[in-house]
Amino acid sequence: MARPRRKSFKPEAPKFKFRTNLYIKVPEIRLVGDNLDEISEVAGKTIEPGVYRTRDAQSWANALDLDLVEISPKAAPPVCKIIDYKKFLYQKKKKDKELKAKTVKTVIKEIRFGPNTDDHDFEFKLRHAKKFLEEGSKVKAYVHFRGRTIVFKDRGQLLLLRFLKELEEHGGAEALPKMEGRRMIVMIAPNKTAKKKKKAE
Repeated sequence: MARPRRKSFKPEAPKFKFRTNLYIKVPEIRLVGDNLDEISEVAGKTIEPGVYRTRDAQSWANALDLDLVEISPKAAPPVCKIIDYKKFLYQKKKKDKELKAKTVKTVIKEIRFGPNTDDHDFEFKLRHAKKFLEEGSKVKAYVHFRGRTIVFKDRGQLLLLRFLKELEEHGGAEALPKMEGRRMIVMIAPNKTAKKKKKAE
């Protein structure tokens, strides 16, 4: 009965940042993984996580029809696994995609007031702020003091506090209003309910 043909153990051109098989030139590697029992069978001895000769690890990988993959090249010695290289790349790509999906980019929308902002303009900007917070964006609201209006800091603070009060159902201030140069600024983050609504959409 003809023996099943094993795949060639020729060194694979490193298309990615992971060296494999005969491209791993260091004399020793640190072997880790979940399949050490299988490796022990082909090695004829108990293999535990630890440092082994690269030549031996390459031989065990060949016997299992798998690849020796260097996963941490900067370690001393480099950390390797005996796995299916294509499966390893697929799982890594999938994991990276999941991590990227979980990373939410924070969008900050700015709303500018003057110390003498009238009620109509205030209501107009308030509607915009509610919309931004419902979408999951942060709102940076500030009162800009031009020239002599810098004497109206109290008026600016009251305006921002009123703004925060009106937005209580949609978001909350990360800190109290504070002066930065000629601006009094407050950062408003959306409530969790707003974030969940955006995620559901």
